[in-house]
Amino acid sequence: QVQLVESGGGLVQAGDSLRLSCAASGDTFSSYSMGWFRQAPGKEREFVARISWSGANSYYAEAVKGRFTISRDNAKNTVYLQMNSLKPEDTAVYYCAAALPIPGGGYLYNYWGQGTQVTVSS
Repeated sequence: QVQLVESGGGLVQAGDSLRLSCAASGDTFSSYSMGWFRQAPGKEREFVARISWSGANSYYAEAVKGRFTISRDNAKNTVYLQMNSLKPEDTAVYYCAAALPIPGGGYLYNYWGQGTQVTVSS
């Protein structure tokens, strides 16, 4: 079992930056790949970024590539999402999630945080 708590959301203007944090407790944090997802009003939840258990590999949605950076500190059981050059379309509730690989490829996100609101005004 992993418990995840996000923080760092808020109201910012277009072009500003925010850093989200996700603190984990419970099971061995470093065993999990970690992901960030977001859900805007009226839309389905979408993938934002993922980082491998070691932090050596990261992956991004095209919409955020070059603006967002995912990182982790296994000593602090925390994963981060640095968001730069924010746009109004980045407005959403942001969730972190913990994943394990599944046979045949892919990842299963078993554990989710409660989300943190990010609002970007134009």
